[in-house]
Amino acid sequence: MSSQPERPIHDVEIGGPGGARTVFLHGLFGQGKNFTQAAKALEPDLDSLLVDLPNHGRSRWTESVDYVHVADAVAAHLREGFAADGPVHVVGHSMGGKVAMVLALRHPDLVGRLVVVDISPSRNAGTGEFEHLLDSLARLDLDAVERRADADRLLATDIPDERVRGFLLQNLRSADGGFRWQANLALLRAELPTIGGFPDAAELGDGTFDHPVLWLAGERSPYIRPEHDATMRALFPRTRLVTIKGAGHWVHSEQPEAFVSALRVFLTA
Repeated sequence: MSSQPERPIHDVEIGGPGGARTVFLHGLFGQGKNFTQAAKALEPDLDSLLVDLPNHGRSRWTESVDYVHVADAVAAHLREGFAADGPVHVVGHSMGGKVAMVLALRHPDLVGRLVVVDISPSRNAGTGEFEHLLDSLARLDLDAVERRADADRLLATDIPDERVRGFLLQNLRSADGGFRWQANLALLRAELPTIGGFPDAAELGDGTFDHPVLWLAGERSPYIRPEHDATMRALFPRTRLVTIKGAGHWVHSEQPEAFVSALRVFLTA
């Protein structure tokens, strides 16, 4: 059982006045702080808001996962603070990219430019990887974990990639003399079909977002495919697709310099 944070949506701001105000939305298992390196590299050009989406990081848990509800909650949060004075740019990766797309479609007055990182407005065929990761974390006996290194060792058989384990273990927090998962793993596992999907057209407002959109794909990632192009451009007619060489799904961590360069060019144009 997680002790609930006091804020429905937690965020951290990096940068200051004068930079292009930009919101970063992370993917599944992530947290806003995953973009800290990029946000610092983009100073002073960007004033960045790193958001923890519901059921992740320091934001509250919910009883279900719904992209429309999440996007509307983020919109309300931004209107009360970071976007109170006008539109902001939005960058979303993977699950956060879907939230960002729904946010732009339902609240176009809030979004200046949109960056969608390695995801499309389509149903993902490859959720099996995430099923495996979530099941592996659920099997971990937290009572046997006395230090973070223990968790890393116990997960090594199921998740041999050290980089992936390190990313996932950012969700492990010490509490009451032991450890707990900060992310709502049980709900995320149960809602994977929803996370892998995308809302119907009737839920997406007026149907299109007619502002500039940068669509970033990882060269080695399967999440953006040629058959997704027509759907993407029907919703976002001013889309420009850029492929980041040498990157898989986690574009911002695998090719950080290319990621930062692409954002700086697009968001400060």
